[in-house]
Amino acid sequence: MARSMLSHNLDSINPDGTITPVEGEDSRLDESGHAALAIGEFYRATGETELDGKDLIDLAARCITAQAFRDPPQENGLAYAALALLSFGPSKERNPVWERLVDETRENLDRLLLNRSDYNNHWQAFNVAKAVCRFSLGLSKKDETGRLIERFLSRIEETSSNGYFDDVGDEGIGGSFSLYGVMSFVFTRQALQLHSNPGLRERKLPSLRTFAEKYIKLLPDMVREDGLGWTCSENAGAYGQMHLISLLLQGFRDGWVPDDKRSKYFDLLRRLFYFFYVTYLDQEHGYLVVRDGERTAYRNHTTRMANFDGARYLSQWSRLSKQIDAPAAAAPEPFKSGCRFVIFDKSNKKEQGLLLYRNVESNLQVQMPLMSSNGHATADCQAFPHSPGVFDWPNSQYAPIMIPELTVGEDVFVPSYYGKKCTTGLGFKRSFYFRYEQPEWITKEEKIVPGLGTVKVNWTFAGNQISCEYIYSVKNQVTLDRFRYMLAIASPHSSYRLETSPMLGAEGLRCSIQKDDFQGTWKETEVVTNDSAYRTNYGNLHYLQILERDHPLIMRPGQTYRFAATFDPDIIQIGDAE
Repeated sequence: MARSMLSHNLDSINPDGTITPVEGEDSRLDESGHAALAIGEFYRATGETELDGKDLIDLAARCITAQAFRDPPQENGLAYAALALLSFGPSKERNPVWERLVDETRENLDRLLLNRSDYNNHWQAFNVAKAVCRFSLGLSKKDETGRLIERFLSRIEETSSNGYFDDVGDEGIGGSFSLYGVMSFVFTRQALQLHSNPGLRERKLPSLRTFAEKYIKLLPDMVREDGLGWTCSENAGAYGQMHLISLLLQGFRDGWVPDDKRSKYFDLLRRLFYFFYVTYLDQEHGYLVVRDGERTAYRNHTTRMANFDGARYLSQWSRLSKQIDAPAAAAPEPFKSGCRFVIFDKSNKKEQGLLLYRNVESNLQVQMPLMSSNGHATADCQAFPHSPGVFDWPNSQYAPIMIPELTVGEDVFVPSYYGKKCTTGLGFKRSFYFRYEQPEWITKEEKIVPGLGTVKVNWTFAGNQISCEYIYSVKNQVTLDRFRYMLAIASPHSSYRLETSPMLGAEGLRCSIQKDDFQGTWKETEVVTNDSAYRTNYGNLHYLQILERDHPLIMRPGQTYRFAATFDPDIIQIGDAE
């Protein structure tokens, strides 16, 4: 499949090493680096220097050259190009791609690999890759890799009380515990594998393991029965499968998966890959499909980049799988119903984490994030149950899905991003509850506005039924200009789908509003089937159901304003819908 994927995309590499985008898309300035590393990983896996009559050494050299002269420089693309260069050999003397580079390119690479900004987010992994390349190729006698990895890990401890990766941005409340955390460990581990000093690698692996293991331990409760992986990030979709598969394969190779759990995690790996294979690969033509007429992807993920990354990962998985002994065949462990809140960070300022709930009888499984989205007002990280096929949302678009939205003046408030006093536990009749408070309201752009009001949030999970209650109070008299609450109804992709995946049956979400002190009214259902802005990572959105109050409400101190809803979704398997 990697061979086919590369074949379909090598023609997009121009003579100067830049990448031609697919029709209707714009190219990214770092795509040449992604293409180079895809070729490098393919070479590592196969040892082949030609594909379909094309000289892979020459193509890699062209891509690396293009990346080296990008203006402005792209440190992410440069890091990919650096690892691509190392993929062809650990030293300048025996590296066929280095030999193809002209002196001007070599000098520019040397300068760019030395220059680096200091980052608090996933870009620090790119600094590690650049340092590995510079030392391993002999461009520097001083190896900065160890120091950069220590800085990378120490900042995790600074921003997360529980040791998860905060992809710190310039905007928002802080605490962006997104899929980029997994990517950072995968990329850093890949860079270490290419380091010319295996001793350094062995010294740093235990430190990396301490943190990467936390993500591996998330997976049994996170991965859905059909193999769907990480969903609650803008950049999920195909990458929500690819990054997790890579992390697991690296974990198997490095012995980070406990021996008594190997068969359990191997089943996880199999399901993750099968979901990726069926739902994102065009198996007839052999390329990766991240957006089409029925679904979309994170706006920064171009089709070209995703295809080169897919070819890179498939090549990497092929290579890693040869280093792993599959555990003896064992019956998969039965799934268990349960609910837990994984705490990412707990401080005086805020508490953040991820709620994971599974009900075996109805096949309902949700991920509910309580974390920052770096100020990007999109539904991908809002605090509601995410479950593609059942509880859907538009990818990379803002909409108050399953949460109240209060507009006061120019500010729009949603009860997401952070909490205080987060608690989970067992309720009545074997139900689970999840509760948190917000002592101050927060806008959809993650700006806390002090002195307005507070909100208490209660979620209850009982088998297939989900209930939510929001209790608002104000500190001074406030004029509420608008109230909105929205539901999204989507359908699975018509061809890229698993027959065992859950979807809504004829009775839909079976939503019932139990209490509405805001006195909203249901608007006429908005049809968005043909609106390309309203698509998910997995299928097409068809309807938006909006409960709205569009005239002012005076909210007075001393009063509480409640909004409560229950859901009992009619869940069937896609294969049963025919």
